[in-house]
Amino acid sequence: MVEKGFRDAGYTYVTLDDCWPARERDKQGRLQPDPLRFPNGIKYLADYLHSKGLKLGLYEDIGTHTCAGFPGTQGHWKLDAQTYADWGVDMIKFDGCNSDVQHYDMGFPLMAKYLNQTGRQILYSCEWPLYERAHGVKPNYTAVAEACNTFRVYGDIYDARQSIMSVVNWYGENPGGFLNVSGPGHWSDGDMITLGNYGLSHSEERTQIGMWAIFASPLLMSVDIRTINDKSRRLLQHRGVLSISQDSLGIPGRRILNMENGAIQVWVRPLAPRGTFAIATIYTNTFGYPIKVSTKLSDLGLKNPNGYNVTEVFDGIHRGEFRSNHNYTRMVKPTDIDLVLAKVL
Repeated sequence: MVEKGFRDAGYTYVTLDDCWPARERDKQGRLQPDPLRFPNGIKYLADYLHSKGLKLGLYEDIGTHTCAGFPGTQGHWKLDAQTYADWGVDMIKFDGCNSDVQHYDMGFPLMAKYLNQTGRQILYSCEWPLYERAHGVKPNYTAVAEACNTFRVYGDIYDARQSIMSVVNWYGENPGGFLNVSGPGHWSDGDMITLGNYGLSHSEERTQIGMWAIFASPLLMSVDIRTINDKSRRLLQHRGVLSISQDSLGIPGRRILNMENGAIQVWVRPLAPRGTFAIATIYTNTFGYPIKVSTKLSDLGLKNPNGYNVTEVFDGIHRGEFRSNHNYTRMVKPTDIDLVLAKVL
C-alpha cells in the first residue's frame, strides 16, 4: 500500500472481510481473532497499520453468525463495539446474514449508537438497505443515512462487465431514495472496485473507476496489489479521477440521458467550485466500432451563458470551449467511457 503509492493517493483503509475471527468467543464473551492467522492479535495489526499511516477495518454481522458461519454480533452490540475501540479499529463493515428482517431497523442503528459511545472515531459501513430490499422491504434511506457512514444499495459485485453495468443501471434507474441522502458523512456504496484482476478490459476498468467517481461511491479496492499491473494501478491512482471522487461538495452524479435503449448513457456530477461539472458518457455495446455522441450542454443542465472549458480527464486533453446551446461532440469506444471536466468560462 505504501510502497506502490496507494496510501499517498488516498487509499488508507486496509479491511479484513469475513473469516477473520475464531469460531468461538472467549470466556468473557468477546470476539477473538483466529489464533493461527493472527497470532499477535488485532490490536497488534492495528498498531502496525497506524505506524504506516494506514487504518484497519474489520467485518462483522448483525445476525447470530456471519455469512461464513463465524460469531455474529446479535446480543453483543455494546461489548463488540467496545472491543473494536480497544483494539484500535478504524472501520467496521456490518453484514446482514442470519438475522430476521424485522431486526434490521433496530440492530443497525443500535450498533451505530454503541460505536459512537466508545468515543473512538470508527467508520460504520452498513449492508442494511441491501438486505431489506432482498426481503421485499422498502428501505428508509433517511434512517439509514442517519446511522451509517456508507451503505450498500445493490447486490455483491464480481469481476465482470455485466456486474459493473448492473450497478450502473441500478443507480441510473433509481434517481430518488438513496441518492437523495447520499453525501458527506453518509455515502451510497456501489461495492468494491475490481480493477487489476482478470475479468475487465482496460476500457471496462476505465468505466468502473470513472462511474464510481461520478456516483461519489467509496473506492474500495478488491485486488492483490502485490501483483497488480501498471495500467490498473495508474487508473486507481489517477489524480483527475480521484479529484472527482473526493470532491468536497459530495453531490452524487445522476443519469441525465439514456439513449439507444441504454447503450448510450450520459451522467453529470456537480463539483466544486460551483459551476464545475464532471460529464461521463458511456457506450455499453460490445460492437467493434466507436460511436459519435453529440449533445448540447444545456440539455445536460449546463446553462451558463458564457460557456464552458472542457477537458478530458484520463489523458488531460483540452477539448475546447463550448457554449451551452452548441453541440458538444465526442467519440466513445465500445464498453468505454468519455469522462470530461466542464468549467465555467
